[in-house]
Amino acid sequence: MPKPECLEFFDSPSDTPFVIEHISEEFTSVCPKTGHPDFGNVTLRYEPAAVCVELKSLKMYYQSFRNDGIFYEAVTNRLRDDLASAMSPRWMQIITDWKGRGGIRSRIIATHGNVPAVWVK
Repeated sequence: MPKPECLEFFDSPSDTPFVIEHISEEFTSVCPKTGHPDFGNVTLRYEPAAVCVELKSLKMYYQSFRNDGIFYEAVTNRLRDDLASAMSPRWMQIITDWKGRGGIRSRIIATHGNVPAVWVK
C-alpha cells in the first residue's frame, strides 16, 4: 500500500499567498479488475499554508502506487486525502489524466478547501 509517511516537507518560503503546481508524467498503478497497468499524469496544485512538499519524496510516494490494484477515482481521492492531511494547504487540487484504454480516456479531479475560480477547469 502507498506510504504517505515517506513524504517530506519544508517551510513555505513566503507568508504571501502563492500557488505551486507539480506535474508528474510517470504515474502508474494497476487496474484491480484486469490486473493491467494504468498510466497517467498527476497534477498537484496547491496554495501552501506552512509547508511545501519536497519533490523527491513526492516522487517516491507516487511510485508507491506502482503495484497497487486501485481504481482511478480511488487513486485521485487517496492522493488528495494523504497530501491534504500531511500539508494542511489553504487549498489543493489533484487532477489525474489517464491514458486511454478501449477508446475511453479519464480525467479525475479532487479538491480540498476552496479552490479559487481561476483554477477550476
